[in-house]
Amino acid sequence: MRHLKASTAALLLLGLTLLLPAQQVVEEIVAVVNDEIITLSMFKAEYDTRMRTAEGQYRGEELEKAVEFIKANILDEMVTDMLLLQMARTLNLNVADQIKTIVANIMKENDIASEEEFKRALAQQGFAYDAWIKMMEERLMRDYVLRSEIGRKIVIDDAEIVDYHRKHKDEFVVPEEYTLKAVYLTIEGKDPAALEAKKAEIEAKLKAGSVFDEVAAADSDDPMKEAKGDLGTFKKSELDKTLLAVVEPLKKGERSSWVQTKNGWYLLLLQDKKENRVLEFEEARGQITEKIGMEKQNAELKKFLSELKTKNYIKILKPKPFEDKV
Repeated sequence: MRHLKASTAALLLLGLTLLLPAQQVVEEIVAVVNDEIITLSMFKAEYDTRMRTAEGQYRGEELEKAVEFIKANILDEMVTDMLLLQMARTLNLNVADQIKTIVANIMKENDIASEEEFKRALAQQGFAYDAWIKMMEERLMRDYVLRSEIGRKIVIDDAEIVDYHRKHKDEFVVPEEYTLKAVYLTIEGKDPAALEAKKAEIEAKLKAGSVFDEVAAADSDDPMKEAKGDLGTFKKSELDKTLLAVVEPLKKGERSSWVQTKNGWYLLLLQDKKENRVLEFEEARGQITEKIGMEKQNAELKKFLSELKTKNYIKILKPKPFEDKV
């Protein structure tokens, strides 16, 4: 990788801040990274791309947080990306086949029949085809550098996994689960007396030996009628507190009394109950391996990027590009 000497950098900066004969200022520079520059127009283009992505993924407060994160980190990330890309270029990587595969997969998943249709779809999202391809190529090249520099350093042995499981059992507690069936009667538009009569009728059917599922399918209001009484499986924390209060004392196969919620009346059957338990080591192995691996990867990434920035020439000329309207 080429590194700028201080004198070379000074000449570059001087040359790029000279005025043209018509007194038109040459492209403003935000940062110098070795022998390359990040211009204000590059910065604005990257900002626009990230903003389009954020606006497509978030709304309201989440979008506000995403915008704050973008503004706080974009310049540092652009410098990092440029350094990684400079490393990648020294490796003469060819990612053309991977790009073809990515494009083919996107077209298949979105029922896009031709490359022209794909280009139009990109344009609708605000991306020029050639610029998008270049962006994907550079992303793959940077990812390759990170995998080769960091991935090989991540080693996890069984002793670490066993020790983590022993010391962090609270992380592997599976909470109680209740599988419930229900007869449901809505209160909307119902005469209270008629509703009480219907509840009594259902109780009588069940006491006479009718099958709960059949009663739920025949006598429930929607959505329980359509579901034939299958309310679902819930962790303790997921279950409505009103329903939980009557479900907790039940044994498997027992019914509750009628319980009223804001939407209507429920008669519940506890079909199954799983007590909370701690995952055995083999059950938790994959989860632990992933967690330890992520922690090590983040530590190695932080170290690698810090060293990378220390070893290369970086000069930030405009630390607050947002002072110019983006």
